[in-house]
Amino acid sequence: MKLNKLTTWIGVALVLGIGAGYVCHSIAPDAASAKEIGSYFSAAADIFLRLVKMIIAPLVFATLVSGIVGMSDGKSVGRIGGRAMGWFVSASLVSLFLGLMWANLLEPGKAMNLPLPDAHAATHLKTSSLNFKDFIVNVFPKSVFDAMASNAVLQIVVFSLFFGFALRAVRDRAGEAMVSAIDGLVHVMIKVTDYVMLFAPIGVFAAIAAAITVQGLGVLGTFARFIGSFYVGLSSLWLVLVLAGYFVLKGRVFRLLGLVKEPTLIAFSTASSEAAYPKTMEQLEKFGVKSEVTGFVLPLGYAFNLDGSMMYQAFAVLFVAQAYGVDMSFATQVSLLLFLMISSKGMAGVSRASLVVVAATLPMFGLPEAGLLLIMGVDVFLDMGRTATNVIGNSLATSVIAKWEGKLAGEGQTHEPPAAPSAVEVPGRLRALEPAA
Repeated sequence: MKLNKLTTWIGVALVLGIGAGYVCHSIAPDAASAKEIGSYFSAAADIFLRLVKMIIAPLVFATLVSGIVGMSDGKSVGRIGGRAMGWFVSASLVSLFLGLMWANLLEPGKAMNLPLPDAHAATHLKTSSLNFKDFIVNVFPKSVFDAMASNAVLQIVVFSLFFGFALRAVRDRAGEAMVSAIDGLVHVMIKVTDYVMLFAPIGVFAAIAAAITVQGLGVLGTFARFIGSFYVGLSSLWLVLVLAGYFVLKGRVFRLLGLVKEPTLIAFSTASSEAAYPKTMEQLEKFGVKSEVTGFVLPLGYAFNLDGSMMYQAFAVLFVAQAYGVDMSFATQVSLLLFLMISSKGMAGVSRASLVVVAATLPMFGLPEAGLLLIMGVDVFLDMGRTATNVIGNSLATSVIAKWEGKLAGEGQTHEPPAAPSAVEVPGRLRALEPAA
């Protein structure tokens, strides 16, 4: 399925999903029946997401190891990693700041004026305290098989870094066959990805239909101000990210945005960064980013560069505070920003990670945990926006790092392919990335 056809079908599936969900919600006699109908749509969406999650671990491992081995020297790895982390930290701080700024300016929760709930009100989410110690410990996997089975991206990245550097050290003696096997695995996984993405329209339709069937369109009106304010904040973040990208990439940034519209739409429709990861890789390759940079920076971005999620966490905490009339001073909000900056980095790969972070943050700042119930009903629609933003942010970050490293093919750059590439070289252009007709 060619790129434009797949994009069109995803858009059609999105509209049909809203229509189907509305009809099913209207004909359902009660909430229990609506939930039962929605469960059938959810089953189809879960199958697609399971297919995507099936390929994430081997794809991240293969591309990251291949990227490390393909670096010209060890200094390149350290330099690219340092530049990437500098960009990630800066983007995270900007995202958190904008979230706090717009929540204070628009005050989406103030009109609710709710009384403080019973101190024993609880949610079904785990709210154990997140701290820097736990984050550091959880970075390192107890077992690589456990990390891959649970799609713990950050832990897979750590193992892949060790494996990649070890392979670089031994490839001249006993590692050439292994390097060739890893490069072959990259091609195979990209082809598997192409096959899985053929089911993207079905997954998008089912995910949207399930949400609307259970909650109806009315839920959007109930929290219209909250949702609208959040998307205003996201729009400002998109503008900042694009301007930062334009500063480095110049006019090519607009071509990049055109190329990543499909993975962004997939992320928005399914509210899953994992679903968009393979297609994001493919589009970055088409943009001209060398595969060794994509394979190294993009997995790091999925662990450390969640711009939309960072904004959401700050915005949601202040929304709960405003809804219950709890005043948060400037100093408290600065503390909140720093806490979220640390705690959120340990949540990559966790299902609905942003909700878990918010649930853990509320009691730490004297806010009622039951406040999370206010946003859970519409979180799926907020999750769409923040996940799409994560894709845009990581695409820009990867392209900018490639430009700084001179590994972005295109205007002003010449990357002549070697006459006879060896088995240990990482392919500059993965022909397997071309989608099947």
